Amino acid sequence: MLVIFLRTTLVYLLIIWMMRLMGKRQLGELQPSELVSTILISNLASISIEEPELPLLSSVLPVVLIASFELVLSFVCLKSRKIARLISGRPIIIIKNGIIDQQALRILRFTIDDVLEALRAKDIFDPAEVTCAIVETNGSVSVYRSWEADMPSRSDLGLQFSHPQRPMMPFVSDGEVLEKNLFWCKKNPDWLKQVLSQNRVGLSDVFLLMGNDTEEYTLTKKSQHG
Repeated sequence: MLVIFLRTTLVYLLIIWMMRLMGKRQLGELQPSELVSTILISNLASISIEEPELPLLSSVLPVVLIASFELVLSFVCLKSRKIARLISGRPIIIIKNGIIDQQALRILRFTIDDVLEALRAKDIFDPAEVTCAIVETNGSVSVYRSWEADMPSRSDLGLQFSHPQRPMMPFVSDGEVLEKNLFWCKKNPDWLKQVLSQNRVGLSDVFLLMGNDTEEYTLTKKSQHG
C-alpha cells in the first residue's frame, strides 16, 4: 500500500511539472499535437499507478520523453511557420458578409449544424448577422458581427457610419504577407509598401501588421531577441 501511495504521489507531481512546462492552455484550446501529448501522458501515468509491479522508471521515462517531444516541437513551430502550419494547420474563413463558404465547410468536414451551433454559442442565431467567422487552428470559431447587428445595435442608437468596415485582420504575420486578408480589406501591395516606408521597416522586420478597410492599422516590430 505504501508503494502505491508513493508511486501515485510521485507520478502526480511529475505530471503537474510536465503540464507546467508544456503551457497553460485549456483543453478546448489545445493544438492537435498538444492534445495527443496530453492523452498519451494521462494514459501512461495511469499505467504506472495501476501496475505497481512495473519498474517506476520504465513508466515515468515515456512521460518525460513525450513532454520533451512536445517542447521541442513547440520550439520548432515557433521558428518555422511552414512546420507550424503542417502540424496545426491554418485558420479558415467559413462566413464572409453573411454568406457561408460551403467549400470551406467541406474541407473542414463541418456540417451546417456545427456552424449554427458555434454561432449560437456566440449568441448569434442568424448567419446574416456575421461579417466574418473563422475556424481557428484549435477548432474554435471566432466571430465578428456585422456593424448593424452588433450588440447593442448601433442602428437602434441612431449612430451613423460612413461605410461598412471589415474587422481588424492580419496583413503581415511574422514577416509573411497575407494577401487574401490584404485584398479583402481593399488594400494592395503598394499600400503595404507605403506603410512599411512610413514606419521605416522592412517586411522581414514586421512581427504583426493589422488593419481594416480604412487607413487605420497597427504595426508591431520584431523584438531584437527573436
